[in-house]
Amino acid sequence: MDLRVLPYDHPDAVKLLAEAQLELAARYGSEDETPMDAAQFAPPRGLFLAAYLDDVPVACGAWRSHEGPDPLVPGDAEIKRMYVTASARGRGLARAILADLERTATEAGRLRMVLETGHKQPEAIALYRSAGYREMPGFGYYKDEPESICFGKPLV
Repeated sequence: MDLRVLPYDHPDAVKLLAEAQLELAARYGSEDETPMDAAQFAPPRGLFLAAYLDDVPVACGAWRSHEGPDPLVPGDAEIKRMYVTASARGRGLARAILADLERTATEAGRLRMVLETGHKQPEAIALYRSAGYREMPGFGYYKDEPESICFGKPLV
């Protein structure tokens, strides 16, 4: 596996993000409507990672800085767009991306990693719980949705 930092609007990133949206639409009936801006994922205030196998992009994940509002606090980094293509699942790619997102967020001075996912993504929930993430109050675009679940983990 080769992990690469890419701009959020790089063609390989766009391809993976489109596939991720299709997956969400299949599970929930619609794509993720969270407002996103490519600039939010530009270092040092964010980062987009893509994983490659044999020079083919097969997984991605990103983080962006947050400074509030409650329950988010200054120093938070929000994970977005974690995705592994169906053909590459079961190889530990999501766990490797998650570890690198945590590492790079810590290096950028972020103090806590937070994320929102949904109950129809049990494999994601299992990954985050096994990596030390704990449930926290809802935040963001889907904070009032009953299918939403939010997690946080201190980075230091």
